[in-house]
Amino acid sequence: MKKREDIDFKEFEALLTERLKHTQENIERLKSELFDVSTDDTINDMEDLASLETLNDNDRVLLERQVAELQEIYHALSKIKDGTYGICEETSKPIPVERLRANPIARTVISKTQ
Repeated sequence: MKKREDIDFKEFEALLTERLKHTQENIERLKSELFDVSTDDTINDMEDLASLETLNDNDRVLLERQVAELQEIYHALSKIKDGTYGICEETSKPIPVERLRANPIARTVISKTQ
């Protein structure tokens, strides 16, 4: 796979590192919330239980999304290290810098739905 030489890898590494930190913090917060809900012994009625289960389900979905994003960030950082960051994984064409700034974990030139 060809390498990009027309972009500042340090700029994107900084963006991704900041996003990594933010995502890790979100994951820890969600884990804490899930743990707090699972150990909450102040449930008074079925309505409280239903509300807690809904919150718990929502937090689980958010946690899954954050973990998936974390994996994408690690993938992008590894591509920076090997010099292939910013190359479309489907077409091998350069991903526009504007797209990478808007979405530093982008793997393709543009999504198929657009």
